[in-house]
Amino acid sequence: MGLGLIGKKIGMTRVFTENGDSLPVTVIDVSHNRVTQIKSQEKDGYSAAQLVFGKKRAVRVNKPLAGHYSKAGAEAGEIIKEFRVNSDEALGELKIGATIEIDIFQEGQKVDVSGITIGKGYAGTIKRHNFSANRTTHGNSKAHRKPGSIGMAQDPGRIFPGKRMSGQMGSVKKTIQNLEIIRIDKDKNLLLIKGSLPGSKGGKVFIRPSIKVKQ
Repeated sequence: MGLGLIGKKIGMTRVFTENGDSLPVTVIDVSHNRVTQIKSQEKDGYSAAQLVFGKKRAVRVNKPLAGHYSKAGAEAGEIIKEFRVNSDEALGELKIGATIEIDIFQEGQKVDVSGITIGKGYAGTIKRHNFSANRTTHGNSKAHRKPGSIGMAQDPGRIFPGKRMSGQMGSVKKTIQNLEIIRIDKDKNLLLIKGSLPGSKGGKVFIRPSIKVKQ
């Protein structure tokens, strides 16, 4: 586990390599990650750094959080996230109220990105679970996109938990592992990460060093 950053998904674009290959990338804004709390093994039982991202008007912050921000000397933000690390030494000389720079990541580094996927509403089994549709001819009538049999009759006479059926699709937390950082724009605090990431434009994502690095 390593220290990460909170970011906002700007959108997708592409970059060209020296060989002329086109790579799809997602642009993430990771500016102004402020430290609001540092947890240590001695005091809290584990090592972690709590970060806040974004801006929020003071009138929109409740009293407990306002006191927390005031104690840390940090500006109120939209979202707070805690990043655990392996030891107190991994936090280095990090101090409360300081801003975490984009320098903690490097181009070519593998990262894990978490976010909330786009909500699709109530969806059927074919769309939600990628089932195959039934045949459209040879006697099939009004059952082209139905799931088919979902359970047994008298024994056991019920549907087992976990049966893949229709329901709410999306709007869940999802983590994509081993994504490569293609480019870093230090002037604008932007990360360009290869591939697509969960969530819509403007959504918040959490970026941290990959825990399952592929060789």
